[in-house]
Amino acid sequence: MNQATLRPGLPAEPPGNYRPALRYSGCVEHRDVMVPMRDGVSLCVDIYRPDTADKLPALLAIAPYNKELLSREYAAAVPPQPAWSSLWAGAVEAGDTDFLVSRGYIHVVGTTRGAGKSGSGGNPAWDYFDLIEWIAVQPWCDGNVGMIGISAYGAAQLQAAALQPPHLKAIFPYDPGPAYREFRDRNPGGVLHTFPLTIDAGAVSHGSTGAPGKLSDETEALWREAMSNPDLVMYHSLYNILSMKGQKAPIFFHTLVRPYDTPDLVRKAEEMFERIQIPAYLGTGWYAQTYKSHFQGAQHWYAGLKSPRKLMITGPAQLERPFRAFHNEILRWYDHWLKGIDTGVMDEPAVQVYVMGANQWLQADSWPLPQTQWTKFYLDSWERLRTEPFAEQSRDGCTAPDSFVQMPPTQTRSIQKLRYLTPPLAQDTLVAGPAALHLHAAIDQDDTNWMVVLKDVGPDESLQTARDTGPLPTLPEREVSRGWLKASHRALVPERSQPWKPWHKLTREAQQKVVPGAVEEYAIELMSTANLFRRGHRICVEISSLDLPTGVGGNTNVEYIPYHVGSSKTTLHKVYRDATHPSHLLLPLIPMHSVTQEDAV
Repeated sequence: MNQATLRPGLPAEPPGNYRPALRYSGCVEHRDVMVPMRDGVSLCVDIYRPDTADKLPALLAIAPYNKELLSREYAAAVPPQPAWSSLWAGAVEAGDTDFLVSRGYIHVVGTTRGAGKSGSGGNPAWDYFDLIEWIAVQPWCDGNVGMIGISAYGAAQLQAAALQPPHLKAIFPYDPGPAYREFRDRNPGGVLHTFPLTIDAGAVSHGSTGAPGKLSDETEALWREAMSNPDLVMYHSLYNILSMKGQKAPIFFHTLVRPYDTPDLVRKAEEMFERIQIPAYLGTGWYAQTYKSHFQGAQHWYAGLKSPRKLMITGPAQLERPFRAFHNEILRWYDHWLKGIDTGVMDEPAVQVYVMGANQWLQADSWPLPQTQWTKFYLDSWERLRTEPFAEQSRDGCTAPDSFVQMPPTQTRSIQKLRYLTPPLAQDTLVAGPAALHLHAAIDQDDTNWMVVLKDVGPDESLQTARDTGPLPTLPEREVSRGWLKASHRALVPERSQPWKPWHKLTREAQQKVVPGAVEEYAIELMSTANLFRRGHRICVEISSLDLPTGVGGNTNVEYIPYHVGSSKTTLHKVYRDATHPSHLLLPLIPMHSVTQEDAV
């Protein structure tokens, strides 16, 4: 059994004492430098370097976002803003130039082809290769190049590494985007959501919008099918995109008319794992469960890569913007790989995740942890969860199902749900890793969305008594994970599935409508979590089929929490939980005796 360690640390700052020394003062700027690619189209970059003749390693940040938001003058006007600030801006994520330059790195910030001040047209396939090799031979660079940044800046790092430019020595992709691109990592369980609309306002990509044009015969047929789907049409923003036939939000349009995975997409993703051969430090945060692609992507990249790699999952709140978090850890990584300094970064466990509830960092050798005890919590009557299985041929349990009826968003703003809770826990319980809900259920329509929320409820120091206090007092609660599955996408790939990590086919060919009234088994993946359920708290799982935008006019009033495409039909859901239908929540319990507690200094 491998030992794990809990260490003190802030949610966005992994534990460690590495503090790279200040080496330079002053910064030389080269703004709007046009770098020609092999086909003659130029990318526009800004270069920030120490005021010295020394040759130094470079860190490249590149994305389709406006690089002007990463300028020193913007940073001077807008200090780092927390996620609840009205001035928080997600795209300001290329890194802290002043920090990097003063500690001996050149910071190159660029905009991809077809965006901002960069050129358009041609073929961008080798742009990252060409730009990295151009940086490496400049008189101010020592030939060692790394990359930095969040989200699109993170995704660019993996795409660049797959091209294998000789001078790219290591990467640090945080929130790196999907490993299984286009659909699977973006839409777990095949449930469509509106995250692309949430971030579209910050784009600076070139383009023009014309009248709806002619589609290929295949796409025209798929478009007609989508246009006749009331689940899509009832959302005006989605109907708007569909009616424009790809002139508006073309990538999202493609997903709306082709909401499926394909074996070819899976194959291409896994071929890309093989092409990335340099060290990679993957990262994400618990907040990224809501928009999924970065959260799933970081873990799938970590699992798929064979090169030296590490994984970090930060706390539940979005990082400050402009991005400045864990820069000591970033330079600890790059001082090792680009400067040859023994920082100890490869001597520590490969995985570190922030544990909610404990408010500490868990460090371990792998993810999931090797000492995980996969534990079933069975759904029981009266909103209960139990670890004892139902006794067969007995009166244990109740064969009558629990049920809820969900009306569509054209008729209600009320979200109906079932929930199940453990009794107050007798001891601290550490849950860390992937999880799943195995559900036996029936519906009276041919499809629905299963939406599952795992919560930490409590504290509850009371015992139920004969007094009329109700089944459960009002208690504080905190969400720690979510999962989704479109009922018609329930088919699994057995050879790729684990009980805690179901792999659904998600293909058009495998999609199968539900027979109304038939009891089906659904394996619903919950996003990984790490939470210490304290003594006296309760583990809670909620089951619903709809979520809604929390603002008005289809917008959300919380950054980056999109709503999902729900059903346009009123649907009765029945959940069975007895010896014949052992519906259960599968959680990764970590024995507390296998975890070393490191006290704060």
